[in-house]
Amino acid sequence: MARVNALLHEVLAEQLARDADVDERLGIATITGVDCSPDLKLATVYFSSLSEELALALEEHRRGLQSALGEEVRIRRTPTLRFLADPAVAAGNRIEAAILRSRRRGESS
Repeated sequence: MARVNALLHEVLAEQLARDADVDERLGIATITGVDCSPDLKLATVYFSSLSEELALALEEHRRGLQSALGEEVRIRRTPTLRFLADPAVAAGNRIEAAILRSRRRGESS
């Protein structure tokens, strides 16, 4: 499954780069990971932005992205794509904010 996930990740990233020429909202998209179910019915695609606008753009382009997977990847079935903001990005943002607050407190002492 790790190879399938890596292959899906690569194809989706390339297709998003091409689609960004048509839809500028996709220019900020970075695919951070793909987790495909063992039966290949569903693939969860994690992206780095917390932008609602990007989430909507990805959903609007879902069928085209699935079509690109079907054309470029030779697997038993083309999974349905589901897009989720990567929780690690949100956690990283919280940690970074906490570090900045701590530094500001240290500077004001």
